[in-house]
Amino acid sequence: MFIDIHVHTRLFPGPDRLGGGNYATPEEIVAMLQPHGVKRCVILPGVNPECAYVPQSVGEVVHICEQYPDFFIPFMNVDPRQVSNSPDADLGHIMRFWKARGCRGIGEVCANLRFDDPLMANLFRHAEAEGLPLIFHLAPGDYGYYGIREDLGLPGLEWALRQFPNLTIIGHSQPFWAEISGDLTEELRNTYPKGKVAPGGAVVRLFRECPNLYGDLSPAAGSGFNAIARDPEFGYGFLEEFQDRLLFGTDICDPSNKLTLIDWLNDAVEQGNISREAYEKVCWRNAARVLGMEGEAV
Repeated sequence: MFIDIHVHTRLFPGPDRLGGGNYATPEEIVAMLQPHGVKRCVILPGVNPECAYVPQSVGEVVHICEQYPDFFIPFMNVDPRQVSNSPDADLGHIMRFWKARGCRGIGEVCANLRFDDPLMANLFRHAEAEGLPLIFHLAPGDYGYYGIREDLGLPGLEWALRQFPNLTIIGHSQPFWAEISGDLTEELRNTYPKGKVAPGGAVVRLFRECPNLYGDLSPAAGSGFNAIARDPEFGYGFLEEFQDRLLFGTDICDPSNKLTLIDWLNDAVEQGNISREAYEKVCWRNAARVLGMEGEAV
């Protein structure tokens, strides 16, 4: 069984991406995931203009989830520039509104601001106060990217993890997962590095030091899955060590996306490379806990 922490879908897809392709419809996502044992999945609204040809309303996502109440789970997405473009904006007002309508978290946060920007800190402060987990995307620069701006070594993320220790922060994207290896360079941090994982990676260190850091293993963007599959021996050990804080996801945003993580996890447990306990936690138990679904019928 799986709970998918990360999909994108739209009722009104808008223009195709310049590279081709468009969002999977809700019906396409159900057809893609259910045959593989995915029981529930989280829709992440695309509200930040950096990553959306047409920004998506949270209301659209809530509406989709109301049509499939036993399958889709809504997240809200709150742009830190909303309300008044101020570090004092009451973003909690928006968060409480969407919480009351079933949203169980925030993301995918893609605003191209730094972690310690006062606007971003305000978002984190309100999310922590409301008890909402937050999924982010990282960007390696200021222009031509979407995601929170971050430097090599993840100093901004470390600041946020320590500044907001009661906020569950879920890491995602190439510049996050590439930091699993200690030999990462500036040239490779927005790619999918191959080969053995070198000791000393910032991701491993932050997982060990910051219990509020979680990881989204989504394979559609390649980043999470690449991080554990590039060096299988390391990957199996990483899953075992951090089995309480890793989350299954697919990051489906196009019907052509592949579901490689499902087969990889199934093979890993069947061949005895990871324990059944770690497998179940990564596949669905951690997500149920983070989403506040423990005790609910999945």
